[in-house]
Amino acid sequence: MPATVHLVDASPYIFRAHFSVPSSVRTPDGSPAAATHGFTSFLLKLVGDERPTHLAVCFDRNLNGSFRNDEYPKYKAHREEPPAELVAQIDTCVEVAAALGAACFIDDRYEADDLIATLLARITPAGHGGVVVSSDKDLAQLVTDRVTLFDFAQETRYTPAAIMEKFGVRPDQITDLLGLAGDPVDNIPGVPGIGKKSAADLLGLYPHIEDLYAHLDEIAFARIRAAKNLSFKLREHRDLAHLSKRLATVATDAPVPAAIGLDDLAWRGPDLARVEPLFGRLGFKRIRDRVG
Repeated sequence: MPATVHLVDASPYIFRAHFSVPSSVRTPDGSPAAATHGFTSFLLKLVGDERPTHLAVCFDRNLNGSFRNDEYPKYKAHREEPPAELVAQIDTCVEVAAALGAACFIDDRYEADDLIATLLARITPAGHGGVVVSSDKDLAQLVTDRVTLFDFAQETRYTPAAIMEKFGVRPDQITDLLGLAGDPVDNIPGVPGIGKKSAADLLGLYPHIEDLYAHLDEIAFARIRAAKNLSFKLREHRDLAHLSKRLATVATDAPVPAAIGLDDLAWRGPDLARVEPLFGRLGFKRIRDRVG
């Protein structure tokens, strides 16, 4: 029988917790615990609401870069360094997720997005589906008839039709949209002078960047706004368009152990033998009462 795996992009929820939970929340020894506390609360609510049969939580070790910086050093380079108190809690968040029964994945060079995409590539060929839990709309590229994107905080689920309605392109065109329009959040340049509306118009003519360049001469005469100008910009910034698409595309070959399969992602509930000492060390007495 096909299964549905919930795959959590942990970073948005760790960041949200760090900036929303009072900094006075600390462990008994005085270490910062706001991010960990908020993330733990989120994860407990998620499993309580969703009752997943399979659960993986993917983390970012390097919050401001990845292997993509090898090709484009400016990738995410504009971001401020994350607060040291937040960074210090990432490993503890991994501990919490594992104690609550989730399969956990983290890598120094690959982002959580890549780990999620790799896990999906591992399970979907056998007919299984996924729920990607994230507020990062870049992950819309993973949406299919069997995979939805779930923005937990907004209580919004994105299907292929919902992605089309929101972005004006299909899920499989999201990387093309970002390749043309860029993404200021990740410092992906895109093609100068092409915004998301114009990018969607172009992708309505031809489905992917590669197709646009195969029909570049025809685009100047297309029945879209500023067609000639768009054709000129594409011609002038061909390399930048292809680079930007590569930067926006999630990897499906992240270093997830080859032996990992569906059974390894099965969620069987919290491991109380791990929860008790961990939550005791963290001073999470009240939140411990929410663990089944």
